[in-house]
This record gives sequence, C-alpha cells and structure tokens, in this order.
Amino acid sequence: MSNQTRKELVEAVTATARRHHAAYTLFNQAMAERLGLHPTDLQCVGLLALEPGPCTTGEIAELTGLTSGSATRLVDRLQKAGLAERHPDPHDRRKMLVTLTPGRAPEIEAAWDAPGRAFGQALEDFTDDELIVIERYLRRTTDVGTAQTARLRTD
Repeated sequence: MSNQTRKELVEAVTATARRHHAAYTLFNQAMAERLGLHPTDLQCVGLLALEPGPCTTGEIAELTGLTSGSATRLVDRLQKAGLAERHPDPHDRRKMLVTLTPGRAPEIEAAWDAPGRAFGQALEDFTDDELIVIERYLRRTTDVGTAQTARLRTD
C-alpha cells in the first residue's frame, strides 16, 4: 500500500492523465504529419476504424466534435487523400454513408507498427486485473470528457 492519501493519489492520477493527454496529442500530430494528414483527419480515421459499420457525416460530426459543415469538409479531405469514400445509404437515399477505403490501409498500418508495439509493451507487465481497471478508468474518463465537451458547448 502507498503512504499517499487518497487526495494525493487522485491528484497524481489527474496530473498524469493530463500529461498523457498532452503526449498523445503530440504523438497524434506527429503521426498525422508522417502520413501527410491533418491531426483531426487521422483521429477521424482511427475513430471510423472502431465503428461497427459505415457512418453518416452527421455521425462523424458527433464522433469528432465538429460542426456538420466541418465534418463534410473533413470527409472531403479523407476522400481526396484516398482514405474514405461515400456511398448512398440503401435505407435513406437522402443520406450518404462514409466508409474507410483499403487503399492506404497498408501505409497506415506500417506507420502504426512501431508505435503499436511500443504501446503494447507498455501494458505487458500489468496483470489482467490491472488491465481491467485501466480499461474501466479510460472508459469512464472518456465518458466524462464527452459529457463535459457537450456541457462546454451548450453553456
């Protein structure tokens, strides 16, 4: 057990989380530069890869926190970069669905190879129970961040 008080532990986690966010933001920017993309575009590609299926531009706006107009321009850039394509929604002809294209997937996977191994190695010495706690923390703070983003935009 640690000799730190709960308040000190929470402060340490909070400070480390802020440093983590800053480091990952810088990493995302460097990776985007390496791939010739805008950081938001790379972030969108990563988020689209996590989705179970195609997304509308409105859904992309929600995922990225962009306005619908900015999300449309983002999809235009992804399409021009050969990363995404639009298809008519078979259930609603007024909507277009956006999917990632396989064209640049090998290039992106290759760029992620070394960082992916490094991030994986950072987790190797954690027990399964610790990984469960880490995942729960990340999920919870993601939910809080999403809610606080919405609050900041509506207040």
